[in-house]
Amino acid sequence: MANGVWHTGYGIEINLSLPDLGHPDRPDLLQEITARVSEREPQLLECLAHHDKRECQSESGGKSPWMFIRRGRVGGRRPLVASHLPITHKATPAESAQHKATKERIVETAGRYGLDAEAEVPIGNRRSISDAVVVGLGGTRIGWEIQYHHLSPSSVHRRSVNALEHGITPLWVAKDRTASLIDRAPWARVDDMPWKDIADGKEMVIRGGYRHLEVWKCVPSSERHCLISEGAGHCGAIHADWFVPALCLPEKKPVFIEDLVLQSATGESVPVYVPNRGSGRAGRHMWVSADDCALWQELIGEKTPLPASPAEEEDDVITFAEQEIDRACRAGEEGWFVSDGRPIRDLDQPTGGFTLPRMPVQRSRDPLQITTVERAAASAALGCPPWELGLCAGCGQMMRRYGLNAAMYCNVCRSVLNGR
Repeated sequence: MANGVWHTGYGIEINLSLPDLGHPDRPDLLQEITARVSEREPQLLECLAHHDKRECQSESGGKSPWMFIRRGRVGGRRPLVASHLPITHKATPAESAQHKATKERIVETAGRYGLDAEAEVPIGNRRSISDAVVVGLGGTRIGWEIQYHHLSPSSVHRRSVNALEHGITPLWVAKDRTASLIDRAPWARVDDMPWKDIADGKEMVIRGGYRHLEVWKCVPSSERHCLISEGAGHCGAIHADWFVPALCLPEKKPVFIEDLVLQSATGESVPVYVPNRGSGRAGRHMWVSADDCALWQELIGEKTPLPASPAEEEDDVITFAEQEIDRACRAGEEGWFVSDGRPIRDLDQPTGGFTLPRMPVQRSRDPLQITTVERAAASAALGCPPWELGLCAGCGQMMRRYGLNAAMYCNVCRSVLNGR
């Protein structure tokens, strides 16, 4: 893969390792050369060796001397590199069969539930075609995109934005934990299954992309760790975070692809975007229950579940090494430019969560001083309806004060009293 290319339209040499590509007078050059080949002249970019009348390894092998630009991945850097056409991934027979079987299963599942569904649906300008669109009773449209091979982040972004602009919520399906689409749009990951198993109705569990909201009070009796204290400390606050079904306490039942087909169309499950709180990632996209979404929005005061425009992630930012152009044709040379393996993007870990500040002691013991957010969080953390909440007679903290198994003092105060 080369770090230089010839622009046949302008008759200029482009150095991909320079921030201005060697042409500060052309501020739109980067956008022009990284456009999809279908949207530009296929012979716009030429191998430098071919242009200089030297041997082009690609052309000598019966392939094309014309090139396209993509982002490489080397040692944590994301340089621009030039590669020879063709650029499209040609699915293997097995991938094509998997893709077709999954698409048909989604459409057939929707039909069994009485939902309208159609395969191969053009969107907007017809350049983008959704694998399947399922229409819910309220007119909600879910655009299923089965992507079992690698797709660039920019393509995921472009197609997702196009779908949203035309009133369709994208739902990307992957089988690989390193898929670039993960957390760049609403997504779900399934197992890598033979097409025959998919067609025959074998269980397709959603392994990633669906989470449940867990809310807990950070006290010594809690089964979960504190989100803000190091070690085994407990801060007394109320925490909330998102967990995959297997890591919920108690463990939740798995979600199957049939569940998501129905629930996404009816609004029982909705897409949510949780901004990152410290790891360098832009954030997490996930499907969640509508009830969990409502509680989360109430806790954090956020009413927009999806970002208007997905943020560019740290590992997508182009890096420029500012090197001299290597003018030799590098087509077919495996060792010259090693592209690091794609990192795992489907991470089971919690998202970082949200912490509601510890309630101050209510000296007046007036429950009316409790805000609706505090009441909602305490209700979820303590597992009781809001009307059973009250203040501990000892410390004034929120607790289950009324109803079955109620008490006057919280566990902490009871332990202190019993120790006297």
